[in-house]
Amino acid sequence: MLSKSYSYGIIGLNAFLITIETDINKGMPATTIVGLPDNAIKESKERVRSAIKNSGYPFESRKITINLSPADIKKEGPSFDLAMALGILTGLEHVILPNLHKFAILGELSLDGKVKPVKGCLSVSMAAHADNFEGLIVPAENAEEAAIFSKTKIFPVRTLNEAIQVIENITDRPPYTPLPKTEKPNQYFVDFSEVKGQRHVKRGLEVASAGGHNILMIGPPGSGKSMLAQRIPTILPDMTWEESMETTQIHSISGLLQKDTGLVSYRPFRSPHHTTSSAAIVGGGTIPRPGEITLSHNGVLFLDEFPEFNRTVIESLRQPMEDHVVTIARAANVLKFPAKFMLVCAMNPCPCGHLSDQKKTCRCSQLQVEKYLSRISGPILDRIDIHLDVPALDTTSLLKTGDEEPSLEIKKRTENAREIQKNRFKKELTFANAFMSARQIKKHCEINEDSKSLLKHAIEELNLSARAYNKILKLSRTIADLDGQEHLQTQHIAEAIQYRSLDRKW
Repeated sequence: MLSKSYSYGIIGLNAFLITIETDINKGMPATTIVGLPDNAIKESKERVRSAIKNSGYPFESRKITINLSPADIKKEGPSFDLAMALGILTGLEHVILPNLHKFAILGELSLDGKVKPVKGCLSVSMAAHADNFEGLIVPAENAEEAAIFSKTKIFPVRTLNEAIQVIENITDRPPYTPLPKTEKPNQYFVDFSEVKGQRHVKRGLEVASAGGHNILMIGPPGSGKSMLAQRIPTILPDMTWEESMETTQIHSISGLLQKDTGLVSYRPFRSPHHTTSSAAIVGGGTIPRPGEITLSHNGVLFLDEFPEFNRTVIESLRQPMEDHVVTIARAANVLKFPAKFMLVCAMNPCPCGHLSDQKKTCRCSQLQVEKYLSRISGPILDRIDIHLDVPALDTTSLLKTGDEEPSLEIKKRTENAREIQKNRFKKELTFANAFMSARQIKKHCEINEDSKSLLKHAIEELNLSARAYNKILKLSRTIADLDGQEHLQTQHIAEAIQYRSLDRKW
């Protein structure tokens, strides 16, 4: 007997419909799965067989053929187990499920018939609504995530038997109701008030956060670069609902959502090790998955010990920093992952780290220093808006017990600046000064004659590129927004120029 059930696979960030056709006939007992399954799917026949038996149903020896359609797209993961089991039970006529075609079904089966959580439920929930399914059956632990998209009726189940009951009694069981939204506590356990001194660095980070600018911090070991970077998310504006949806969808597909997690409301902070491969940073795989760049979408990507990263990894940042999207090309298709992130890098000024340290002597030769700095190419430096010197703390600052400004106070200023930018770009796709186009820079960054003279001198002295010139104008616009000024002043230009320390020194 032939039966059909429906599930979803994932390509990029989107779900696509899979029809699971199950044909059961007499013949040599065997279970065959076709339609480009990966190893996890091929092994599902043993999980499904045990789950059916341990749920109280007989499993006769028959010739079972399962086709995953469309057959020309590679499928992966164990999320089709539950749909396969229901298709087999219907084909064996152990259960009568006339409403099976009304549901999309997602879930991994354990050997005892329990339904385990899977990845990508939010994307599947959105696709199921578009395909006009009456409901989506998901593992109970994924219910809150799937219910974020409120237009789809969600039916959470914990066992195979419970899934059968839902389909048999479609009119008797109400869909899942999401938990009431409550004011979530602060998601961060760090604060800028814990950082002593470094006022000019904090100011630079405030400017960067207010405009979404990329940052490079240069300083000796122990000067607080990593400590400062970890606190940047605490001063970024709260995410909008659209940003939260995008972030949740990305983390759902990557399997990073915790149990019973709904909408992600905090900005991501990703900090990969310098030995991380290019594919892990950018994304990829046989069926491409998001990399660290996409996982930091709407948040911060922190690269500590920046020159120690592989040259290929560093150069792979170029296109995402410009286009704010990661493009991964395969023979079958081309996928695009969102990549609006704030790049924060930290590095030592030399291999030993003490070139700029007044207390310790640098042991590196001039050739070693030049070789170390040359690992970061000019095009990458051009794409980083702010270069900050982070000196080692002196004893007075280290032992000082005075109160430092908390993140909440800084965040109020960055939010005010972002609100100004939101109103400025309300009719355009741009959402922060760092993402202004050349046309927008010309429109919103007009400068007076004194500022032009200062910029001309800076370009000649620092040998700035056209891109670096635009970066200074964008920074000046953000500084003016923090000051609540509509027009750029000379002091805004002067402060922006000071944030190009690598151009001045190296």
